[in-house]
Amino acid sequence: MAQYLKLRQNNCRSCHKCIRHCPLKAIRFSGGHARIIADDCIWCGLCYNACPQTSKEIFSERYAVEGMLKSGHPVVASLAPSFAAQYGGATIADVERALKQLGFTSAEETAVGATKVCEEYNALLSEGRDIVISSSCPSVNLMIQKYFPDVIPYLAPVLSPMQTHALDIKTRIPDAKVVFIGPCIAKKDEAERYEGYADAVLTFDQLDRWLAEQNIAITATGEGAQHNKTAIFPVTRGIIRAMGEKNREYTYIAVDGVKECVDALKEIQKGTMHKCFVEMSACESGCIGGPGRTTTTLLDVSLVEQNVDKSFAFTPAYTGSMHKEFLPIPRKREYPDEETLKEILARMGKNTKEDELNCGGCGYSTCRDKAVAIYRGKADISMCLPYLKEKAETFSDTIINNTPNGIIVLNHELEIQQINRSAMNMLGIEHRIDVMGEAISHLMDPDIFAIPLEKKQRISTHQLHMEKTNTYLEITVILDAAYHILIADMRNITEETLERQKKEAITAQTVEIADNVVEKQMRIVQEIASLLGETAAETKIALTKLKESIADE
Repeated sequence: MAQYLKLRQNNCRSCHKCIRHCPLKAIRFSGGHARIIADDCIWCGLCYNACPQTSKEIFSERYAVEGMLKSGHPVVASLAPSFAAQYGGATIADVERALKQLGFTSAEETAVGATKVCEEYNALLSEGRDIVISSSCPSVNLMIQKYFPDVIPYLAPVLSPMQTHALDIKTRIPDAKVVFIGPCIAKKDEAERYEGYADAVLTFDQLDRWLAEQNIAITATGEGAQHNKTAIFPVTRGIIRAMGEKNREYTYIAVDGVKECVDALKEIQKGTMHKCFVEMSACESGCIGGPGRTTTTLLDVSLVEQNVDKSFAFTPAYTGSMHKEFLPIPRKREYPDEETLKEILARMGKNTKEDELNCGGCGYSTCRDKAVAIYRGKADISMCLPYLKEKAETFSDTIINNTPNGIIVLNHELEIQQINRSAMNMLGIEHRIDVMGEAISHLMDPDIFAIPLEKKQRISTHQLHMEKTNTYLEITVILDAAYHILIADMRNITEETLERQKKEAITAQTVEIADNVVEKQMRIVQEIASLLGETAAETKIALTKLKESIADE
């Protein structure tokens, strides 16, 4: 099965928005990225429009078309009638001029084929069928074939306008290649699934990029308009208006949007509806709301209306069969038993009914729907945001509340957001509620935090003495600039501080004693020196006298 929507993995950010917007949940989430399940998808493009990171890209057949243009075959563009809204009221001749510069032979309105489709729908009603569902929207057709196979008998067995117009072109130009250009992704699937009609499909966005690369502009001149009644097809109730609502035995109902179509099909399944023609479009507002359009504005319907002429009469070249057979498209639909479902729910942290929040954050309506998706391999546990939040908080709380270090978390206004038991003991706090939300200045010098915050210092270390508890703390302040929070990691260094102070006191005392001993010794030395000096002098005098006495004799 071809993938008409490709994923840019680097852009996918696990937001699950595409899953939330997909009514049929045709998306698998694995490895942190969303992937389209082609077997389940109806290519409505809701996920493409919803993606905030533009992680999805519509498959382009541009290179195949360029090959056709070089092949020598005439290449004719079949232009969806919503082109009038896409190109600001440009006529078919205006668009054709631009396409010819790319190498196309000519361009025609797909509405030409829609004329014959309307005739077939009216013919079905004249047969007296109970319910007839329009089959012009390929996304609706796929939805019925894949999800509501019992409704297929009500689906009009008629070729789409794209297919009819392609046959008409090839009847007039036997060797022509037909390229459908419109707002629809699902037309790519229709062209591949039913061969022999359109040879390639481009979206308006893809054509716009091609024209921009070649510096070709589509200018609305108002010249060469081909007004016809089926040009109203791309807006809600457009098919019904083109049909004329001729059969008074029937109620004509228009339904747009995938969810609304699902609800209508469920009503049809119940058997509560009878004698009605149901125009169904997967896109809100009809084809003008298709995913392959650059813009959608309030003027779109008005621009399309200008291209309508109820008196238009068209004689198609193609006069063959308009029959189209729709067969069920089987899908893998495994469902877990209740025991398995409970086991999966338990892994998601949903052990009781009260645990099932059904918040929709994962993209699924209920926790049980999510559990079924996990069983089918379409989802994983990590998609449950409340579960991840609770798990992260539990893990964080386990670490914070069991670490011997004190932890305080402050916001950018220096208000306490979190504090653990170790920090409370260090600061002499009995109840956590007494300090939560309070300014840190009530507990310690706020400059320890204000200065790192002001100077954008990622890490700074300080030492404090807390008089209330007579403890000494070493505080490491960590600034998380991304989340504008400060984390204080406090270590009780009282024991080592007191031990250091004791050693310092002993050292000081020892130095003092040593100084005293030295001083005393110096005094003794000085006294001895003084005594020795006096004795030496006396001895000198005595000896001198003795010498003199001897000399006299």
